[in-house]
Amino acid sequence: MPLYFFNTHIDGDVIPDQDGMELRDAVQALEVARDTVQAMMQDPTNQITLLAAALVVTKEAGGVVGEFPFADAFKLLPRAAGSER
Repeated sequence: MPLYFFNTHIDGDVIPDQDGMELRDAVQALEVARDTVQAMMQDPTNQITLLAAALVVTKEAGGVVGEFPFADAFKLLPRAAGSER
């Protein structure tokens, strides 16, 4: 199975994924990226720091598969009960 890396890009810096994950394809890698971003943004202490960050998915051989901005997680998170307007 191909190896994918999930590198965090924030404020001009890159926090590299040293281990990567073996996944069946790029679609699954992007799903993992989306789920990771959503999970990280559920913690309010991460929200301000990561709002301008992105999780960039790359293949082992190089090349970007896709990018998932952390700010997009707010579009995917369910609303808290009673917060509907």
